[in-house]
Formats: sequence, structure tokens, C-alpha cells
Amino acid sequence: MSQNNNTTKKKKYKHILKNDRITIENMISAGCKNPEIEGVIGCSPRTLTREIESGSFERLNTDYTLSTVYAYDVGQRKHEEKAKNKGPYAKINDAPELRRYLENKIKKEKFSPEAALDKIKELNLSFEIEICAKTVYNNIDKGQIAVTRKDLLRVEGWKKSPHKKGKAKNNLKGESIENRPIEANDRLEYGHWEIDLVVGRKGTKHVLLTLTERQTRKEIIRKLPNKKQKTIIKAINALESEYGEKFKSMFKTITADNGSEFLNFKALETSIHGGKRFKMYFAHPYSSWERGTNENANGIIRRFYPKGTNFGRVTLVQIKVLQEWMNNYPRRILGRICANTAVARLAV
Repeated sequence: MSQNNNTTKKKKYKHILKNDRITIENMISAGCKNPEIEGVIGCSPRTLTREIESGSFERLNTDYTLSTVYAYDVGQRKHEEKAKNKGPYAKINDAPELRRYLENKIKKEKFSPEAALDKIKELNLSFEIEICAKTVYNNIDKGQIAVTRKDLLRVEGWKKSPHKKGKAKNNLKGESIENRPIEANDRLEYGHWEIDLVVGRKGTKHVLLTLTERQTRKEIIRKLPNKKQKTIIKAINALESEYGEKFKSMFKTITADNGSEFLNFKALETSIHGGKRFKMYFAHPYSSWERGTNENANGIIRRFYPKGTNFGRVTLVQIKVLQEWMNNYPRRILGRICANTAVARLAV
């Protein structure tokens, strides 16, 4: 007879709990045999035998002889000590659907644990249990879901290199960031951007031009054939043509670093229709934190296209997909909404 073709039903047993141990002690004291105790508790013979061995101790009788007896508190104490060694039970073990969702969001779609959980609330999804982001991080560290810290959007544990002071290479004639209006500094209104370039593999020319809006974190990414001044000016002109009449209300100021590609700021500020289209400001030399919003956005881009990437082989469709991903990614700093939603609420 095949092992899969039989009439024997598999018995279902359970773990012994505190009340079961009390029952075992009372029934043994009453002279009950093991099969009778097994029937009352519903455990296997081997489970009961192990429990009696674990909870037994030698007691000194009044006639100075020793006898082995079972006590529920002894068995319970040993059980709790062993439970401490294996650590707390992981709630994620009871939620296979949630585990698969988190693994897909974090590993494939590059979401952080917080953002993945935010999407559950935003889309009104339902899973077996509800957990917090801290629990997800604990599950990751303990290997309880198929994700590692390297899969996270921001990898913790790195040490910041010591800050090195240096002298500015360029004697800029542009406006200093110290004179930037309070509306831009304090993110009081929409339309104040930070700009930078994400360069590719050494020896290649293609770069990514990135603009990040300070208030909403709206991201614009454009692939350029090189980082020459005239190429940057042409890209900004194309943006003005693309947004038309909305451009001036969308772009009030742009803050750049001291890269040579932004030196021709007067041409960058001049509209294709004549006059000034926005005001440019420049951060202090060696002070990338003054453009922290854009630097953080560039760090996200590097998770998809790390250093050494040849941007000449990255298609415009791929760049557009990345831009849309960033603008639809829920941000804690925005109250768990994405940049597109933040812009829509401002009716820009």
C-alpha cells in the first residue's frame, strides 16, 4: 500500500501549558497512570514523559529517604527558562501574505519598511496582522523575512568621513545662499529648487541633471549628453518651454553648488522670452549640507544607479520611471504622503 493511500488519521497534539502541568501534578498525586493523563491533556506519550522528567525533583521524606516527585512549578520554571533562550515568537510567522508583501515592496520596489506600511494604509489593504516599522526592522535583522539591510533604501552603519576644509576654486560673482529669501530657507512656499548633476562612470560623458523642490520634494530628472554650461542652459530652456506659463510660478529660485557647469548663472536666469525667469543662489564651497534636499534625492538615485553607471546606456524611459517612482514614494517628512500628492494639495 502506498504511504499516501491509507486510512490512518494524523493525531494533533499541543504544547503543555501551565494549567496542564497543574493537572499532571494532581493526577499523579491521585495515582493516575500516564495513558489516563494523556487522554485528559491531549498530548503524546513522549511529550508527557519529557514533561514529567523535566518537572521532577528529589524530595527528602520524613524518614530521611529520597523520593522523586513531579511539581508543576518546577516544570513551568524550566519551560520559561528554555523559552527565553529561543527569544520571543515572531508575529510575522503567522502572516505569510504580509511577509510576501513586505519582501516584494522592500527588495523589488525599493520601499523602506515605513513606506511599505504606509502604502497598506493608503490603499486600505488588509493582512493577517498589523505590525510597526520597528518590528519589520527586527524581523530583517533576525532573518525572519527574506530581506537584508543591504536591500533597504538607506543602509545604516556607515561612518561619515571627517569634514575637510578647503578654499573655493572659483571666485563666484553670483548671489550667496546667505541672501536667499526666508520663503526658500524655511520652505514656506512652493517654487524653490536645488540643482545638481549625478555623474556617470569615469571616462563617460552622460550625466543626470536633478532638480529637487524644497517644500514638496518634487523631483525632476533629465539625462544630458555632457555637463557643459551650454548643455545645462539648453536643458533649463527646454524645461521653460515644457511648462510654459506655469514656469515662473513653479521656479522662483534655484540653489546650486560651486560646480563650473553652473558658473554662467546669468544665462541660466535669463528667460527664452527675455527678462529674468528665476533667481539663482550659490551654496558655500564644500558645504553640500546647504543643499541637503537635493543631496538626499541624489542618494536615492544612486540606489538605482550606483557609482560607475554608464548613463549613456540608461534609456529615457528608465529615467522617467525613476522620476515617477521618486515622486510617488511616501515620505515621512511630508506626513506619509508623496511629492505628487503634496503638489496637488497646493494646487500648483
